[in-house]
Amino acid sequence: MWIADGWKDYEVLDTSSGEKLERWGKYLLVRPDPQVIWSTPKTNPGWKKKNGHYHRSNAGGGEWEFFHLPQEWSIHYKELTFNLKPFSFKHTGLFPEQAANWDWFGNLIKKANRPVKVLNLFAYTGGATLSAAAAGASVTHVDASKGMVTWAKENAASSGLSDRPVRWLVDDCVKFVERELRRGNTYDAIIMDPPSYGRGPKGEIWKIEESIFPFLQLTTKLLSDDPLFFLINSYTTGLQPAVLSYMIHETVCRKLGGKVESSEIGLPVRENGLILPCGASGRWTAE
Repeated sequence: MWIADGWKDYEVLDTSSGEKLERWGKYLLVRPDPQVIWSTPKTNPGWKKKNGHYHRSNAGGGEWEFFHLPQEWSIHYKELTFNLKPFSFKHTGLFPEQAANWDWFGNLIKKANRPVKVLNLFAYTGGATLSAAAAGASVTHVDASKGMVTWAKENAASSGLSDRPVRWLVDDCVKFVERELRRGNTYDAIIMDPPSYGRGPKGEIWKIEESIFPFLQLTTKLLSDDPLFFLINSYTTGLQPAVLSYMIHETVCRKLGGKVESSEIGLPVRENGLILPCGASGRWTAE
């Protein structure tokens, strides 16, 4: 498992009964987690000192309950700053487990010793974009949500990266890739974090089980003649690491050779020493 264990401003303090207790800076949140199927005594005092609690509804969705939590605050990961705010369906605007991937490709970009063009698809609030830009890459950031792209720009400004070569685009990722192919543009590295289900700005429907493999086949054609890496993240239960490996092998490796690795990504839990699984990632490198 690839573990995001480099955080100082974030940690999972405890897990029990379908929930996790997290510290985001100086604030404590309790949020549901489908992986936490065990029930253990909630001995950590943070359970009773929480600043926010997302209650899942049996009918689907849920709602936040707040206790002295500001509308927005910031945390840091190394040189990066992320602005957080609780919003719909339990999220805060950041997936801390992705730091395991940020460190991996950040090192690749730094060691490449050449200009690196990165395409970040389904780019959300920009964690991967900021990490790649901080490592020295030029980045094209694409997401269908205008609000998420605005949020990502704010994170870049807070991180002192506003002057870095980043293109911020509100667009449907599939249509953008199709246009880039027609334009003849290429990228040295591609990152994607496709949702299980989503809609584009004009109502385009994305269902990952039906769409992901054809999209990988399409996106692979955007890789340059000297590609550095390809990364795909998945939070969809059916897309296990072995499935990601096979898809990357059949798309990227068939064309370019190279090496594929896939694994779960996870976060350490302070109270019990466990690693909480948080999805999966597939990584391709040229060597």
